Amino acid sequence: MDRGPRVLIVAKDLDPAADLLVEEFATRGVVVMRFDLADFPQRIQLAAEHDGYWRGVLSDGHRTAHLEDIGAILWRDPGPPAIASAVEPPYDMWAQQEAVAGLVGVLQSVGAAWMNPPENNHLASRKPVQLPTAAACGLRVPRSLITNDLEAAKAFVAAFDQVICKPLAGAQLEHADGHRTAVPTHLIDVGDLDESITVTAHYLQEWIPKRHEIRLIVVGGRFFAATIHAGSDAAYVDWRTDYDALTYDTTAVPDEVRRSVCAWMRRFGLTFGAFDFAVTPDDEWVMFECNPAGQWGWIQDRTDLPISAAIAEHLIEGLR
Repeated sequence: MDRGPRVLIVAKDLDPAADLLVEEFATRGVVVMRFDLADFPQRIQLAAEHDGYWRGVLSDGHRTAHLEDIGAILWRDPGPPAIASAVEPPYDMWAQQEAVAGLVGVLQSVGAAWMNPPENNHLASRKPVQLPTAAACGLRVPRSLITNDLEAAKAFVAAFDQVICKPLAGAQLEHADGHRTAVPTHLIDVGDLDESITVTAHYLQEWIPKRHEIRLIVVGGRFFAATIHAGSDAAYVDWRTDYDALTYDTTAVPDEVRRSVCAWMRRFGLTFGAFDFAVTPDDEWVMFECNPAGQWGWIQDRTDLPISAAIAEHLIEGLR
């Protein structure tokens, strides 16, 4: 008897990649339960009892997943639990931490296949951790500096022809009117540096001359590589600032890059990763970063690479 969803998708409400995957599972007759961690505990109910193993139910009022039947979990960078406003500080933060420990802890104990485990995502998403791991796995990465020291920043910038400044965490700026904007990668020179660098950590990198960039999606052992060609000066520095100026194609991944990326994925225990590379005029691949919960829907739309199908197939394999 069918006792409900065997696949969980844990993602923010506004996540186009998660939308595509719900559709992909539907075409295969696989019922999923999708929710945001932010919905727990106010709109998600958990009843888990341990008697040698966790059993019980997870319900959103529409669908109910039996814990002992869950076979695969896709973790897509969900929001933090939203605690009722009636819970005042400091108990609100305590309640949020308890919610994470309870729900995530139970899910981590049901024996499901994960893409990717939350703790693996958390570590792998840290750019300072990514770089030495990439280098150790044989990938070229840019020379970089993380600093809040003005003199160190000036010395680093002076050592290269061009240097960029980019975000470390990728958090968006929330403005007074409620809209949000990302902080783009931008070129800097010594004259741009002042005491404001002491306010927080800044991430500086040597500029990598590039013929084009690559968004490489890795799903298990499958590689989907799209070339991104910039048609404007802004897009050439940061393609995220001018999507209308971009054109796309697909490309093969060199064997040595493929081996190094596989090693990088193993180091962090990942089965999914969205990598950003530059390809230099000499055809060398240079890794910038990897987002273990990165977006890929627009790449699939423009290239017809079957990324959502590969993810669904990988997770369905975990159900067997």
